[in-house]
Amino acid sequence: MSHDITERPVSRIAVLASGGGSNLQSLLDHLAGPARDAAAVVWVGSNRAEAGALSRAQSAGIATGVVHDPTDGEALVAQLAAVNADMVVLAGYLKLVPLAVVRAFHGRMLNVHPSLLPAFGGPGMYGHRVHEAVLAHGARVSGVTVHFVDEAFDRGAIAAQWPVRVFADDTADAIAARVLRAEHQLLPRAVEALARGQLWLAADGRAAGDVALPDLPSITV
Repeated sequence: MSHDITERPVSRIAVLASGGGSNLQSLLDHLAGPARDAAAVVWVGSNRAEAGALSRAQSAGIATGVVHDPTDGEALVAQLAAVNADMVVLAGYLKLVPLAVVRAFHGRMLNVHPSLLPAFGGPGMYGHRVHEAVLAHGARVSGVTVHFVDEAFDRGAIAAQWPVRVFADDTADAIAARVLRAEHQLLPRAVEALARGQLWLAADGRAAGDVALPDLPSITV
């Protein structure tokens, strides 16, 4: 059976972020270009009232909100419904998404993680903890994963990945910088693919379709 990707309305994206919002900015920049006919960010929420992501959104004229109790799934579903969101993107959101939200946005919620899952993922594995673990294990390749969100940390179906080399003299900071640049490339393209119907969660629980990526090697500098 073919997957219909024609005549789709612009997807209304809600972004959840806990930090400075550089991935949010990369998404906004991407959607300001040729992808503007695919999706638009309509709301940004954070579990931290002082998060830089909220300031970025406000500067761009996008509605914002604080997720006061990240464990209250019904309240978050209500916040998302109030802005008519039909897709959710986790861009550095460090809280487990409640089951009510996972169910409400099944197949319509993506997360970006700074490693090649299933390696270096799961509870407590975020930010520099991931890159320090990569170094501690002597891995020679790390990278970025965009995946569909389910009820467990970093376990949803993998939508797209981008490798990033690890050098013998690397530090966690050096790896983090290269990985972040890869995140800024991969996440917006995966979001656009989902919005256009070129990427979807199949009935067997696996990601289907594809994410169009630039013809570039893994990021090494």
